[in-house]
Amino acid sequence: MHKKIYILCFVFLILIPGSSLVYSQKGKRVETTGKEFDLPAKRLSVEERRKFDYYFYEAMKAKSVNKYDAAFDLLKYCQAIDSTNANIYFELGNYYSLLDNKNRALDFFRKATAYDTDNFYYNMAYASLCLEFKQYSDAIEQFEKLTRKNPDNTDLYLYLAEAYRQDGDLASAVSTLDRLEQIVGLNEKVSLQKFQLYTMMKQEKKGYGEIQKFIDKYPAEIKYHVLLGDLYLQAGKKDEAFAVYSKAKAIDPEDPYLISSMAEYYEQTDNKEAAESELRAALVSPKMDIDTKLAILAQYVGTLQTNNQGTQTANALFDTLMVQHPQEPKLNLMYGNLLMIQKKLNEARFQFQVYADANPTNAFGWEQMLSTTFPDSINLSIKICKDAISYIPDQPQFYFYLGMSEYLNKDYTNALDALQKGVKYVDEKNVGLLSDFYGQMGDLYYHMGKKDSAFVAYDKSLSYKPNNLGVLNNYSYYLSLERKDLDKAEKMSSMTVKAEPSNPTYLDTYGWVLFEQGAYTMAKIYIENAVKYSEGDEEKQSAEVLEHYGDVLYKTNEPEKALEYWIKAKEKGDSDSETLDKKIKTKTYIAK
Repeated sequence: MHKKIYILCFVFLILIPGSSLVYSQKGKRVETTGKEFDLPAKRLSVEERRKFDYYFYEAMKAKSVNKYDAAFDLLKYCQAIDSTNANIYFELGNYYSLLDNKNRALDFFRKATAYDTDNFYYNMAYASLCLEFKQYSDAIEQFEKLTRKNPDNTDLYLYLAEAYRQDGDLASAVSTLDRLEQIVGLNEKVSLQKFQLYTMMKQEKKGYGEIQKFIDKYPAEIKYHVLLGDLYLQAGKKDEAFAVYSKAKAIDPEDPYLISSMAEYYEQTDNKEAAESELRAALVSPKMDIDTKLAILAQYVGTLQTNNQGTQTANALFDTLMVQHPQEPKLNLMYGNLLMIQKKLNEARFQFQVYADANPTNAFGWEQMLSTTFPDSINLSIKICKDAISYIPDQPQFYFYLGMSEYLNKDYTNALDALQKGVKYVDEKNVGLLSDFYGQMGDLYYHMGKKDSAFVAYDKSLSYKPNNLGVLNNYSYYLSLERKDLDKAEKMSSMTVKAEPSNPTYLDTYGWVLFEQGAYTMAKIYIENAVKYSEGDEEKQSAEVLEHYGDVLYKTNEPEKALEYWIKAKEKGDSDSETLDKKIKTKTYIAK
């Protein structure tokens, strides 16, 4: 039957603890943009203060229950009462930031810091948004002010260093991290950031010196030797890397991370045998946990693929690990994925089955099993879907593929039952999946002879996803077969052709709708293209397309050529046309 099957920089928004009120500052001198000046202060009367407190409290109450429109209106009313209140500007800044109106938010945060220059949260929000807007000088000024007033807050130095880095002042970024190091002492994260900065400044010697500090202080800690060697290797300094790795071997030649790094070194120096030997040593090491081993294996397989090498060599490593860790289903899952890459579907399915048996409520294992069977092994697909549903009955994808598989088995009743059960579990936000469910129901209803129900299902499918091409195609084609609502069918089918102008199925459907409208010359153009684009592809060039081409040839006064294509359609052997034999026998077009 002619149809398409459905296969599936940071900004701080900080609330004031305890929602304490911040009243207007009176005659306060503040520092902003490098200058000091007096802001106008507003003295509130007792009545104004009472009203302000009341409406501000109501605004915060509305905000707490997500009534943002009401909160905004109340805050604006509070602003009208006291236009010098920093808290109001901060809250309005948060509001505009949530609305993604960052320009307004920046302006309000600036005003909040102007009216309360000492408030940590106001300054932090303003500085962060300045950084996001690439107003680096303002961001740097704010972060410098914050670090002066909060010298023990170590995070501020990281933000300040980042602001300097983005501004291109790498030396000041390093200097800021030096200040941080004076507070926290030698720190790996800080040193790595300094290494990156020195590298950007083309001062590599100083960069490597940052890591050497750890080696000098902790000479027996092999991880720092490995880190330095890795950094050399990443920079293409293979000789320096090997020298550092050799020193590390003197500390612990069986360290799995060193062995892994040595494997990468040998890989980069094109010594494949040595690389595999090192890798195997790392994988069998009892010192390395299974997750790290899996990460190394994944990296190794990725390297083989990147270098266009066969992945078969990795199989032996998996076999070694399987013996060493027989109760690690994550290993089976990864091995299954590797076997899928190698197109060893049966072996992959076995590994996925082991994983699914160990984690029956994890949908991923069942989904991976299904990927080895659908749509080529329908009965196996049905079994996998039913097994998955027995453990996790609220996962709609398994009902969908169960319905699809039963449909391909021509068991329309069970297929429809599966889809009707599964659609109840689809999240309303997942409009694509809902559309596919109802689209497939439409196909089933049509095959079951329930044509009105089919068209209702198609309409519901398109209400979720109006551009669902598979549904648009099938809906329009079945309307044309019923010679019903042809204008609607033509409009829907034209959408599919515009989206995929070389798709033989869509071209044939559109051509056939035009044929039923009597536009034979136009119909011939589209169906002829459908034949052209499906040549050489047995799946795409169906008997139905060939028969349609014969029909349109007959209608455009080419009866001999029409007979030729009717015979070709007959020879395809997959036609369910009730009129094809009569056309060939009578050499005349006969309507269905």
